[in-house]
Amino acid sequence: MESVTDQPDLFTTAGKIADLRARFQDAVVDAEAAARTKQHAKGKLTARERIEMLVDPGSFVELDEYVRHRTTAFGMDKSRPYGDSVVTGTGTIHGRTVAVYAQDFSTFGGSLGEVAGDKIIKVMELALRSGIPIIGMLDSGGARIQEGVVALGKYGEIFRLNTAASGVIPQISIIMGPAAGGAVYSPALTDFVIMVDKTSQMFVTGPDVIKTVTGEDVGMEELGGAHTHNTRSGVAHYLADDEDDALDYARTLIGFLPDNNLAELPLYETPFEFETTDADRALNTVIPDSPNQPYDIHTVIEGIVDGADFLEVQPLFAPNIVIGFGRIEGRTVGIIANQPSQMAGTLNIDAGEKASRFVRFCDAFSIPIVTLVDVPGYLPGTDQEWTGVIRRGAKLLYAYAEATVPLVTVILRKAYGGAYIVMGSKQLGADINLAWPTAEIAVMGGQGAVNILYRGEIKRAEEAGEDVAAVRTRLANEYTYNVASPFLAAERGELDGIIEPAQTRVSIAKALRALRNKRASLPAKKHGNIPL
Repeated sequence: MESVTDQPDLFTTAGKIADLRARFQDAVVDAEAAARTKQHAKGKLTARERIEMLVDPGSFVELDEYVRHRTTAFGMDKSRPYGDSVVTGTGTIHGRTVAVYAQDFSTFGGSLGEVAGDKIIKVMELALRSGIPIIGMLDSGGARIQEGVVALGKYGEIFRLNTAASGVIPQISIIMGPAAGGAVYSPALTDFVIMVDKTSQMFVTGPDVIKTVTGEDVGMEELGGAHTHNTRSGVAHYLADDEDDALDYARTLIGFLPDNNLAELPLYETPFEFETTDADRALNTVIPDSPNQPYDIHTVIEGIVDGADFLEVQPLFAPNIVIGFGRIEGRTVGIIANQPSQMAGTLNIDAGEKASRFVRFCDAFSIPIVTLVDVPGYLPGTDQEWTGVIRRGAKLLYAYAEATVPLVTVILRKAYGGAYIVMGSKQLGADINLAWPTAEIAVMGGQGAVNILYRGEIKRAEEAGEDVAAVRTRLANEYTYNVASPFLAAERGELDGIIEPAQTRVSIAKALRALRNKRASLPAKKHGNIPL
């Protein structure tokens, strides 16, 4: 009887090639088919599908698809799938190379063990050596408990590399499932965190443990869902409707960022009109006549960036300040702006921390910063004082004062007190400071100043039976004209110019042109001590 075997002859070239094909079928093709069955049933994409949607078509090159774990405890030796629980490699986005990894929840729940950790570490080290951005897609049950301290150690190595890469290459985390326990600290150390609504969660301690220890009853979504981290904690930077939206945001974001801290910013050939346009003239009507009437700062931002194309970051957290990326003359700029339609544009702890982190990111990657100012001051209240507005508010001061990138500031309306200094003032090192004629620059607003400076006059008006409200308004207007006028600041050199709103787009573009070769340095030191 003739013996039949499917095994290739490994002592021939043809046999070795056949063996490779069989292993590839097992490691990639069959594994992907099984993953699709599991993930699609949950309404999720597989790790490879996510990567293929993120990078340019056909550009993904997988690494380490044949590695296997070495654990024998708890019966793990009976299941040793190729690639383990993460897919890693390189690809391109808009033709630019990036490193990527995506945890595979269909394999061991995406848990991180020794081999999976090593794969992530290798691709992170490759990104650092090559000076390319790294994008991680997290979908994991956490550390692999069967591997114990070895798994925990790999998290530590990943955190160290996150820290080493900070300010050197852009790091983006996309949360596409659970991220619990120590796993949450890697995305926290990266530059941008994108979360998918209803399907992603991040928390250090889960609902069951919280209920056992504290008695609090909280669900996973409320505790650490995408909405929570986008609106309350500030951990996340974008709330995606679905996985497609998350990946699209990441692709768009990469388009604004350089490959590394030594690389040039991406340049998009965009026609720039140096003559005043109808869209420019529309800015002349943005500021209401009443100083207390709000308006939407997005109108101004969209009026100064190329094609009204503005990618906002953290739009749902601390909405009283707006941050994000745009382009002016085809080059990336970071935009920071007070939002008068939210909390009157006041600064608070959350707004200060949101803006300061953004300033430091832009400075690390040589992205010029444009600041649009309309701030009546800091939000008053015991809650702010007791939770550290002094220390935490100083972060934004520190970030601006430390920045060496081109800094252009435009004061649109209110710039009162310490908040004026904080928002990219000349005193903190801004290069070009402009103002609209509607600007008011003073220690405080007219109404507040009246209560201090004209207390006696108001009292006499009350005693004489005069219209006190009318007297207050007159005195406040006099104070604003005599003390808070932008022309007084310009006389003293605190401003470099006062411009019509319609001139803003072109004025900023010309300022950035002049600053394109700016060189600035800080005193030699190991590092500063930002008030964390």
